[in-house]
Amino acid sequence: MVDRAIAPDDETLAGHREAIDALDREILTRLNERARHAQAIGTLKAGSAAYRPEREAQVLRGLHAINPGPLSNDAVTSVFRAVMSACRALEQTLRVAYLGPMGTFSHAAVGKHFGARVEAVPYPAFDDIFRAVEGGQADFAVVPVENSTEGAVGRTLDLMVATDLTICGEINLRVNQNLLSNAPNLASITRVYSHGQSLAQCVRWLAQHLPAVPRIAVASNAEAARLAASETHAAAIAGENAGVIYGLATLAPHIEDEPNNTTRFWVLARQQPKASGHDVTSLVMACPNRAGAVYRLLEPLARHGVSMSRFESRPARTGRWEYLFFVDLVGHRDDPPVKAALAELAEIAPLLKLLGSYPAALD
Repeated sequence: MVDRAIAPDDETLAGHREAIDALDREILTRLNERARHAQAIGTLKAGSAAYRPEREAQVLRGLHAINPGPLSNDAVTSVFRAVMSACRALEQTLRVAYLGPMGTFSHAAVGKHFGARVEAVPYPAFDDIFRAVEGGQADFAVVPVENSTEGAVGRTLDLMVATDLTICGEINLRVNQNLLSNAPNLASITRVYSHGQSLAQCVRWLAQHLPAVPRIAVASNAEAARLAASETHAAAIAGENAGVIYGLATLAPHIEDEPNNTTRFWVLARQQPKASGHDVTSLVMACPNRAGAVYRLLEPLARHGVSMSRFESRPARTGRWEYLFFVDLVGHRDDPPVKAALAELAEIAPLLKLLGSYPAALD
């Protein structure tokens, strides 16, 4: 007999909540079991790296393969990144350098890849980030390498030529630009601050909605938000996190000109990941300034069936009209086709530097 004081819908709701409570208790038990295994592995590794990018990538891809839903694979990745971060922190709290201050897209990329249980350390310039990891003040660095709208980040590529750090991971971060301000409306805005690349990513929107307002390029989007927070009629173009950190309201969301605007980041360290099964190999090479030289460099890749996913030229800074070529290959340096092609390239390229082999981004 149904108690008339409780409607059938309420009984159903209570049943679901009881089931969720029971599942939460079971999840908590399983999470702590997982954490104990992670601690045991840390003891067995005897001080070796707590972060194993190829292992984490394999775990996440395996979960994607068996995910029945309704959670999306992106949601599953977010949940398990948080779990991995908490378990990893039981072994070691990682220090990760990024282009600061807090609230930049680089800061968001650190959180997306490493989770919350790391010490994210902001630095004011790319050179400082590289020096921090090279000198041991940080364990890893997260640096932007290219944007789908504005192209390569030149300073990152220049520094990769000289550093002894290697790429051990990559992050693709969807970039949503927002107009942030404490001003009451668009009509009261007298200046807009942002990083130069972000201003370039919003050119059409700015031309349509704030055509006469000066645009001022600053060192980072977070710095733009800080400046906008200190001025009554200023605005910043930045991500949502910057608005939260600096107490700014969103006057206009998603103002980027390209709807799929994405920035790719590299994770840098002194470790070389093993093959994960879905990898990228990045390298930089030079070629003589004569006819057919680039073809000669690419021919071994074609002959061994190695695909390129990126080919970028950049001035070598060693002589007039000399260029370096930054190349991403599909596969790991230890994969037989890639290994054979690299061996041939080493014989014919005046300069060949392997920047790293690492798990491809999941998204």
